[in-house]
This record gives sequence, C-alpha cells and structure tokens, in this order.
Amino acid sequence: MGKETKPQYSQKRVRQYLVVGRAKPSDAEPEPKVYRMRVFAPNTVVAKSRFWTLMRKQKKIKHSHGQLVALHEIHENDGKSVKVFGLVIRYQSRTGYHNMYKEYRLSLI
Repeated sequence: MGKETKPQYSQKRVRQYLVVGRAKPSDAEPEPKVYRMRVFAPNTVVAKSRFWTLMRKQKKIKHSHGQLVALHEIHENDGKSVKVFGLVIRYQSRTGYHNMYKEYRLSLI
C-alpha cells in the first residue's frame, strides 16, 4: 500500500581511494609530473571521475590528455579506534573571505 522507507542508519558506504595520475607524455614533456590524490567515493568509477574533475580544476589536465597510473582502495588498519575528521571551508561573502573549521568524531566498535 504505502512505500517502504529505509531506516536512517542504512546509508551508502563511502570508501577512500588513492588515485595517481599524470598528463600524457609528449615531445615537449617526456616525463610529466605525477599527482596523487585521496578521494572519497562509493566506487572506483566515481573515484576516477572525481580525480579528473579536481585535476581539471586545479592543474588544467583533462581526462583526454591524462593517464591514470594507479587506483587503490585504502582500508582501515584498526576499526576499534576513535577518529577525528576536520572540515575546512573557505568562502567569499559580500564582506570578504571567511574560514570555517568543524570537527567530527567517529568511533567504531
């Protein structure tokens, strides 16, 4: 009759990936610089996409002119420890630039 709703605790699992890439070698630059980035994504396809999106914005390297060197999922060493995550946000308003910092604590048992 009515739609079943999922409980709040069943969220998508976000995994941590280490993505390594570089620009394709050319005659002008035979050995391009290698970039390594830690990406949070639900799967490898989204991790690659986020990597190339950030590379395009930060280093002006597009996917068509780039090469993926490695993609590894980072696993937790000890699941019984307390982790503290810090988020840093910088934004511009009408009155100037502002910095924000917020910490979240996660404990797994």
